[in-house]
Amino acid sequence: MTTAEQTWTGRWVAERAGVALTGSERLPELVGLALRSGNPRRAHLLVSSVLGKHVPQRPAVVHGAGLELGRRVRELLGAEAAARAVVLGYAETATGLGHSVADGLDAPCLHSTRRPVPGITPLGGFEEEHSHVTGHLLLPADPGLLAGGGPLVLVDDEFSTGRTILNTIRALHTRYPRDHYVLVTLVDLRSADDRALLAGTAAELGAKLDVVATASGAVELPGDIVRRAERLIASASPAGPPPAATPAPLVRVELDWPAGLPDGGRHGFTVRDRARLDAALPALAGQLAEALPDSAERVLVLGCEELMYAPLRLADALAERLGGDRVRYSTTTRSPVLAVDDPGYAIRTRLAFPAHDDPQDDGSRERYAYNVAPGTDPSRRFDAVVLVVDDVADTPALYRGERALLGQLRQVTDRVVLAVLPSHRPAASVPSADLAAASVPSAVSPSASGSSAVSPSLPLPLPLPLPAPLPAPLYGPAFSSYRAEEVAWLLKDLSDVPLEVPTEEREEAVQNGGAHYAESLPVEYQPSPEYQELFHQALRGSAGRIALAVGTVAETLLRERGPGLVLASLARAGTPVGILIRRWLAFAHDLTVPHYAVSIVRGRGIDPVALRYLAAHHRAADVVFVDGWTGKGAITRELADALAGTGFDPDLAVLADPGRCVRTYGTRDDFLIPSACLNSTVSGLVSRTVLRAGLIGPADFHGAKYYAELAGGDVSAAFLDTVASCFTAVRAAAAEEADRLAADPDRAPDWAGWAAVERISEEYGIGNVNLVKPGVGETTRVLLRRVPWRVLARRGAGADLDHVRLLAAQRGVAVEEVDGLPYTCVGLIHPRYSRGATGASGRAVTGRES
Repeated sequence: MTTAEQTWTGRWVAERAGVALTGSERLPELVGLALRSGNPRRAHLLVSSVLGKHVPQRPAVVHGAGLELGRRVRELLGAEAAARAVVLGYAETATGLGHSVADGLDAPCLHSTRRPVPGITPLGGFEEEHSHVTGHLLLPADPGLLAGGGPLVLVDDEFSTGRTILNTIRALHTRYPRDHYVLVTLVDLRSADDRALLAGTAAELGAKLDVVATASGAVELPGDIVRRAERLIASASPAGPPPAATPAPLVRVELDWPAGLPDGGRHGFTVRDRARLDAALPALAGQLAEALPDSAERVLVLGCEELMYAPLRLADALAERLGGDRVRYSTTTRSPVLAVDDPGYAIRTRLAFPAHDDPQDDGSRERYAYNVAPGTDPSRRFDAVVLVVDDVADTPALYRGERALLGQLRQVTDRVVLAVLPSHRPAASVPSADLAAASVPSAVSPSASGSSAVSPSLPLPLPLPLPAPLPAPLYGPAFSSYRAEEVAWLLKDLSDVPLEVPTEEREEAVQNGGAHYAESLPVEYQPSPEYQELFHQALRGSAGRIALAVGTVAETLLRERGPGLVLASLARAGTPVGILIRRWLAFAHDLTVPHYAVSIVRGRGIDPVALRYLAAHHRAADVVFVDGWTGKGAITRELADALAGTGFDPDLAVLADPGRCVRTYGTRDDFLIPSACLNSTVSGLVSRTVLRAGLIGPADFHGAKYYAELAGGDVSAAFLDTVASCFTAVRAAAAEEADRLAADPDRAPDWAGWAAVERISEEYGIGNVNLVKPGVGETTRVLLRRVPWRVLARRGAGADLDHVRLLAAQRGVAVEEVDGLPYTCVGLIHPRYSRGATGASGRAVTGRES
């Protein structure tokens, strides 16, 4: 017996179940054997070593196998017919292979799907008779993709009987008749009767049928194969992976996936799409490489069921980036297969996990990842696993519980990197154009000899509508003093634009209706030494309290939204809070989550371009909007109105909710959060956000400035580090508080703060609730950035108001102690302000005005 025979991964089944392969000498190097479980139609499984489904393989080998088949099809068809061809791959196993054949053929691609997509009417469907899950749907965004009349190239990983191909041809030919079909596969194992049946059907339909295969042969099965397989499965005792002492870190990497680029061929994938992906791959691979440890010598890129092609191309690009022989590729699957840890068996190990793509009831709620765990052979262990899913599959079930896929992956490797691609959601169908023709770069196609030949039958290409390009985020240290990994600012840099207006001029213009507050900026300043010391005293006194609030919010979000959450802080006050929540999740759960800062403007809504960016890179339901505190709830209402109908969750998460207007909070006490004491110097040296015509166009993020010149007084990092240093001390208390809040019937908002503001506005004759700023944080902002009239303080309020009293004295503002105030303090902006009423200095009058 030769070495090749000894190590063939079909030996175990061949010897015990009496299964044999005959035909091409290449068959044993292309496939091994395993036993299916739970499939009464077929007991054995041919396990491809080059498909990248069950057996991790070098991505260049996987992609290359399809490319070679595609080139052979192109040679068979000739240039003119190849230019009109369309490729159809079969879900789930052959979606990546179908794409790869289309790459070699240079043709558009579609693959069948088992996932119904809301809003997309199936063009048709057919059955795969031997499969564990049989139904296939065809969901092209443009039905014209299949209506062009050119050759249809049908791609599957193996032809066993040809019945799936026959069902497809019959289903499509009645609606889109054509005269040429090409069947493409890695291994053709049809019997003579099966071949005759398929050829006869093609002749009946008046169509030509060609077959292109890497290898051909037959599978010889004993008559009692099902009974033999059942005995073998019953006697096997596959062991799961031993639990790791400490789960591996989970790192979520945000890939800059090109906007509008399909993640696969579920709705069609054109030549133009392929060119866009090719151009983006080097940068995408670079992002993945940065998330991997330098020590990782064996890396697996793991796709997800039908999502095979994009992970394959990412794996191939990552392999080129890392060099050497360090990267392998495979995907998860719906097919249940017995695992036997034997070198002569194709499926050595199995991870079984709950379905996490919220599938329809297809009878299979369990999913599998094969040969990912090392089993008894430590040389097969991967140092890192990169899991690539689309946003539909990025659900809490991917994370929660010991059996969840991510939880199991963290037991069998040293690092898990999660990359989530936006699942393509096609817009309205491309009008009247044959997508195959529209996707070619011109009406001039290469001839068989390599020269160009004009093809009059091909229409000139029609441009496909693409969304407006999205701007790129800003990162520190080029923009802000925060580290780049702490926050991505979805803002436009206006640092060189003069936007500062003296406070009194700004207040007069805003109140007279001549300007919106977001069209200019207050003058930033270096705080006095006395005031800086007040900030540090406040920070030392409240760091533990803030840390507890941070932990409570983070634990609540994790319980209710799952670890796939994406933080979007409302710039700028929410940004340090978002960073602290992100740090807590890393500290307490070894979880890395993305964090963005976005702009929201009262009366104008949230930045729509920022929402487009978030929707293009994440599942909208995973995005959590974060702020520091609530006052009366105006921004809470603004956010809810702006997000209506967008798919984003309007539930704002804050550290302190004295206004009682949100349900996700750390506390409802009105206490000093020291980041409210200062302006940019505690917020990464970033200004308030700006929205002004002439500066911000329809394709721009809202703007802001970076005050690098104030670096000498920057305490942004000190604030974060001081609070984070208290995390260990409050960890248990935060978990307990999150549990208490989860069971608290009084957690729902009652908007008591808004009612108090309306009462104060009426009692003091202000007549405008926007000029009443409740809470310590909002009062501080009034004293720093507006023209204050007076401060109402709860009688007996202590050190929490030291900085308010100091600022009020500097501005000449009376602090009036009152009873029955639901907040610690309330700041009143001067009503009906003009410089004539208060003097050019802007010092507020002290007597009550009606």
